[in-house]
Amino acid sequence: MASDKETSLDARVEGLWRILDTRKEGQLDLNGLRKGLRKMDHPLKNADHLLREVLEAVDTNGDGKIEYDEFRTFVETTENQLRGLFNSIDRDRDGKLDKEELSTAFTKAGLTVSKAKLDQFFAEVDTNHDGVISFDEWRNFLLFIPVNSPGLKAVLTYYSSTVLMNPEGDVAVSDETIEGLGYFLAGGIAGAISRSVTAPLDRLKVYLIAQTGAKSEAVKAVKEGATAEAAKKAARPLIGAMKELWKAGGMRSLFAGNGLNVLKIMPESAIKFGSYEGAKRALARLEGHSDPQQIRPVSKFVAGGLGGMVSQLFVYPIDTLKFRMQCETVEGGLHGNRLLIATAKQMWSAGGLHTFYRGLPMGLFGMFPYAAIDLGTFEYLKRLIISHNARVRGCHEDDVHPSSVVTAGIGAFSGALGASTVYPLNLLRTRLQTQGTTIHPPRYTGIMDVTRRTISNEGFRGLFKGITPNLLKVAPAVSITYVVYENSKKLLGLK
Repeated sequence: MASDKETSLDARVEGLWRILDTRKEGQLDLNGLRKGLRKMDHPLKNADHLLREVLEAVDTNGDGKIEYDEFRTFVETTENQLRGLFNSIDRDRDGKLDKEELSTAFTKAGLTVSKAKLDQFFAEVDTNHDGVISFDEWRNFLLFIPVNSPGLKAVLTYYSSTVLMNPEGDVAVSDETIEGLGYFLAGGIAGAISRSVTAPLDRLKVYLIAQTGAKSEAVKAVKEGATAEAAKKAARPLIGAMKELWKAGGMRSLFAGNGLNVLKIMPESAIKFGSYEGAKRALARLEGHSDPQQIRPVSKFVAGGLGGMVSQLFVYPIDTLKFRMQCETVEGGLHGNRLLIATAKQMWSAGGLHTFYRGLPMGLFGMFPYAAIDLGTFEYLKRLIISHNARVRGCHEDDVHPSSVVTAGIGAFSGALGASTVYPLNLLRTRLQTQGTTIHPPRYTGIMDVTRRTISNEGFRGLFKGITPNLLKVAPAVSITYVVYENSKKLLGLK
């Protein structure tokens, strides 16, 4: 006489078989199995790659179809294995799993699972939402796990594979895609705030770059060995430029061109971060894996450089227009929208679209190392700090993030390092973009000409003119950008 346990098993198997065998053929092929799982709204209903593994595991005679006897044997074997795994996690032997027990089991298995992922998994399995997982819920969710001996690692892999499928059977919009869309908003917010706060320093930097006259007094002091006196005299242009800009239009003059900065930052950030993430995924595939977070440090630098170059290509005309606006702002001159329109018309009359892209090769050449150093250094230091904190606290890396103070520090460092490294290229590019304006009347035939004339007239030191306000702008600007960006991602639920 059959035991109660066998009777209960037979009843469950027969009930499940009736649901799965929608065509009443007494056997299931891949299409029949998929149709039956969709009828019962099982997580595997769209995961064809896992369904094939299930079919192979159940189909013991290898005819490509599942018969009832094969199905019953599979269910009985899998239930026993899942029961053993369930009991090993259930420390208090109350027949239920809580989050603490599940978290402890993952840790003992050497698996670090973030709190967010644990909560998501628990909510998926706990179908009656009573705060615990019963064996029936555990069994029903994991019954078709396509492995011979299911363990917690297999459970995580199975779960990750099933939750990323959409009703059409394609991979659903993944976290990376959602983050890519969120990067647009988070990057735009961060860029707009940081650029607006540091706009006066950016204005001052461009103004100084456009000044091509050599400072003879400072040069003379250096030659005479009077370093302190040279520094004192070299500071005079900075102070004088601030006075001249204020005289030209007060606070309004200090923010000339900032509207264009804000206008360009959102698409620039979207393109930069989108290209950056895309490049990381492509480089991950070249390295033989699919995790963009685990690519080599050099690949992160290359991805950063590519992202910067692509974004620079798209926003370059706006940059040129902004620089020329800043160089046309003089006392008694046009301001605001009238200056914007007049500058754009003048540029178009001077050479059409070519004028907007003047100095582009130099810009792209300089942007690659800058973006590579900035993005690459920031992410490298951030991952280093996160890994250290995770080891110290014994938790998943997703649960430990650098504080805003630490983020600001590494952001300021990475930005300043990148800006200083490529500053001469930035200066030469800016002079090409602003040539022929009110405060920068010289005209150049190209990259070699502007380089030769700058060094000839101002020495190699001239290649770093304006670097002080640039660093005073870049360090806080990049710092603010990363702090706002990281916090915006948290508010948007992004990684």
